[in-house]
Amino acid sequence: MGKTTLIERILPLVSATYGGFLTKEVRKCGHRVGFALVDLGTGEECLFARVHSSAGTKFGRYAVDIGAVERVGVPAILRAIETKELVVIDEIAPMELSALGFVAAVEQALASDRALLIATHAHATHPVADRARQELQLVRIRLGNRDSLVDTIVALLSGDATLAPPANP
Repeated sequence: MGKTTLIERILPLVSATYGGFLTKEVRKCGHRVGFALVDLGTGEECLFARVHSSAGTKFGRYAVDIGAVERVGVPAILRAIETKELVVIDEIAPMELSALGFVAAVEQALASDRALLIATHAHATHPVADRARQELQLVRIRLGNRDSLVDTIVALLSGDATLAPPANP
């Protein structure tokens, strides 16, 4: 769907300070071979899911290094809650949800007074994913609307609700 691409287009346009993390595809020869976590505050990047690996917890064709989520993703969220106006969590998905520290950090973000920009995987069935969907303004991303959502989401983050789309378009 391009959730990370959308977030990357939004962040330069927001006036708020932000931190948290992005989940980026790792590609080789045009094929996705894994995912890396990127700390928006420090720039630290680590591979946390890869194909063709036996090390880690299996999620479909990916082997996930839960420790990488705990080492990079969790501290990125917690630092953002403490020091930034906007907390970015890309994304709440089954792989990330396997890290208990991640779940606790997302719960802290939801309980905080910070603005939140969170991507959730459509098939993530976990109480913290459900809570995020229930408590936050939901903007459904599809390939056909992704590019047109940049201005809408920037407006929402700026407090201009007049441009807000319906919760479930």
